[in-house]
Amino acid sequence: MGARREHRVVDIAAQAGLSRATVDRVLHGREGVRPETVAQVSRAIDELERQREQVHLSGRTLIVDLVMQTPERFAIASRDALEAELRSLRPAVLRARSHLSEHSDAAAAAALLDTVGHRGAHGVILKAPDHPLVVEAVRRLADRGIPTVTFTTDVPDSQRAAYVGMDNVAAGATAAYLITQWAGPSGAVLVTVSHSSFRGEEERDIGFRRTLSELAPRRTVYEVKDTDGLDPTILVAVREALALHPSINAVYSAGGGNVAILKAFEEVAMTPKVFVAHDLDGDNQSLLRTRKISAVLHHDLRADMRRACRLLLQARGVLPGKPVSIPSQVQVVTPYNEPASIYGGFEL
Repeated sequence: MGARREHRVVDIAAQAGLSRATVDRVLHGREGVRPETVAQVSRAIDELERQREQVHLSGRTLIVDLVMQTPERFAIASRDALEAELRSLRPAVLRARSHLSEHSDAAAAAALLDTVGHRGAHGVILKAPDHPLVVEAVRRLADRGIPTVTFTTDVPDSQRAAYVGMDNVAAGATAAYLITQWAGPSGAVLVTVSHSSFRGEEERDIGFRRTLSELAPRRTVYEVKDTDGLDPTILVAVREALALHPSINAVYSAGGGNVAILKAFEEVAMTPKVFVAHDLDGDNQSLLRTRKISAVLHHDLRADMRRACRLLLQARGVLPGKPVSIPSQVQVVTPYNEPASIYGGFEL
């Protein structure tokens, strides 16, 4: 740990949410420090390294906690997008702490939000299930004066300040339109949702089914859900769906795990006529370029994170105006119109 000490104890303590005395004990390798605390300090130093430009800026420093329950591929892309936008935000100096988990667990999310509240923060960007435990945890943050902005999936009945992300109903409707145009009006469609407790994916499903029933009423929809969007679990679930419903000839992946979905199709020598996915992460970038998926419904993560931070600054009175939820623009990305920029940690 000593070899990595390039930051002031006060900065590490703020980033870790620990006292200066505790951080000093960790840095000097003193006895009686829990391994979890050592790991916490190590993560804080890693975050300071990635946000080095922010550490050396003068001015009022605000700490934003990014709390996400989502597959690692999307969590890392979101974290990188947030950290890339921090340097452009003024008048305050923002730094970010990340708490990323791959499993949907409302109780764990609520406990983590309470931990953030006890440690102290200036705002939270949250992707978690729409569940009463999460609703109450967001209320407790608000009672402490800590505003929350929900990200990509909303918790609308909570005291969150605003929601940032695409119009998920419109995104689902767009997917239904694309599938009908490219794969025709007949056959079955596989819809995959990582977890039914995420409102955003539920809204995508609603928009998809509603529009598909109008455009292609003869098409049947089969759903795979509650896999957390993780490759091992979604592979098993899609295998079962294909065995039961061999008429499936199109896929709308609202929750990810697309490498595993395609592997399940390959195992039975099937290829979907059209495959519509969400989010231009590393997996989907590769699958799109190799024509294994047809289109990605994309929203600019960096623009979303910049908006989320500005909403938090408004909620704290640092910027003028009242926080307002404004949906992100949905872009249909094909192999021929990938955004030509460095974004979310991936070169597009």
